[in-house]
Amino acid sequence: MRFGVHAGLWMARWTDEVAPILRTVADLGYDGVEVSLLGMTDERAAALRGLIADHGLAVTCTDGLSRAADITSADPEVRAAGIAHLRWAIRTVAALGGQVLSGVVHTPWGLFDPARKAERAALSAEMLATLEPDLAAHGVTLGIEALNRFETDLANTAAEACAIARAAGSKRIGVLLDTFHMNIEDRDIAGAIAGAADCLVHVHVSDNDRGVPGAGHVPWGAVREGLAKSGYDGWIVAEMFVTAGTPAAADLNIWRPIETDATDAARRALAFMRGQFG
Repeated sequence: MRFGVHAGLWMARWTDEVAPILRTVADLGYDGVEVSLLGMTDERAAALRGLIADHGLAVTCTDGLSRAADITSADPEVRAAGIAHLRWAIRTVAALGGQVLSGVVHTPWGLFDPARKAERAALSAEMLATLEPDLAAHGVTLGIEALNRFETDLANTAAEACAIARAAGSKRIGVLLDTFHMNIEDRDIAGAIAGAADCLVHVHVSDNDRGVPGAGHVPWGAVREGLAKSGYDGWIVAEMFVTAGTPAAADLNIWRPIETDATDAARRALAFMRGQFG
């Protein structure tokens, strides 16, 4: 396993500079940093690549689709905009030196259209399948994130995310499973992870309140069992959001301080991850 932490833990806005965070991540002993592509530009990516490497870190990336770039839209022009954005995102991951792009790449965050759920899932898989040449050319793997019911209606469980990934028919398209969301949606976490063995390309960990893993009631024995059964040996990234009162926190519905110090939260998370999965 390799252990990473999402830079968003320290960010008040998605456009904040990542560079000052890298030294902290490296000093804590993480193998890598995860960077959101929200607010990213080609120029920032080019500058960040060298800085990330200079700190001895690897990089993984997250991203999301907007409603103007919805690959599940009934409007072909909107779907085309979504594919154009994802192609840019794939290029940008490669420009940063990364190989994993995951997140809300199958539908816009916060979009609910249950009457079209089956149609949208089919469109999502169809559109994502067209990215196979781009993913192969840049050596990038795409992970569809299963999100809880309050953030999407399209893929809430591991099985629903896997169904879209499998329908896309590419070995470079799989799923991201996140313990925060699984704790809400998957009744049998060990079974859900094991059942995603052929699709699992990325893992996020935090506890039920999006704070330090091990500090809440997520059943970590079940998570560990599922990962062992799946044979997963990739990235495990602490994606925690713990600070209230910022624009980024408002985006994620963090309305109270979850942890008092972000860097201490990252330190405790890494110790927990090593103990559970190392």
